[in-house]
Amino acid sequence: MDQDALTPPPGMWAHPDADPRNAGEQVLRGERPVVLDYLRAYRLTFEMKLEGLDAEQLARRSVPPSTMSLLGLLRHLAKVEHSWARRVVEGQADLPRLYRTEAEPDLDFDGAVGDPAVVEEAWTSWRREVAHAQSVYADLDFDTLCPHPDGEIEARDVVVHLVEEYARHCGHADLLRECIDGRTGQ
Repeated sequence: MDQDALTPPPGMWAHPDADPRNAGEQVLRGERPVVLDYLRAYRLTFEMKLEGLDAEQLARRSVPPSTMSLLGLLRHLAKVEHSWARRVVEGQADLPRLYRTEAEPDLDFDGAVGDPAVVEEAWTSWRREVAHAQSVYADLDFDTLCPHPDGEIEARDVVVHLVEEYARHCGHADLLRECIDGRTGQ
């Protein structure tokens, strides 16, 4: 297939035949593979929504007075990945939190400024935490009990929560991106 045939139709981020979220023709069976594939697809969707924007655009707070921005969401999702995989599933409760301090509990959003170095650091953090979480969840038994401040929770609750978290924030990303450059799509 030539490259022009893979040009996305208007309003789409990727041509359906070249969409990185499509896992091919394989049929996934069972709770664990299906849930992990949904998480993989939502992570890719989120990443696609941020493609091609500069530091100022990523940091733009498109829905005042909210502090929400695409860069803030990126930092927030890095913090979420870090907290659930490292602090909860691996039990490293004393590990310092990412993008959160006692004095600045909303540092993920409040520190999302239009500086290329801040953007680069956010992408590095998110990719590192996603890669780490993928390795943690690769062989994770969903029945495993994990320590949580509210009591033990099953590992499946963690992973399903991450699917929920990404689904919600992909919706936010759609609206924020449309405010920035009008781009909408799959």
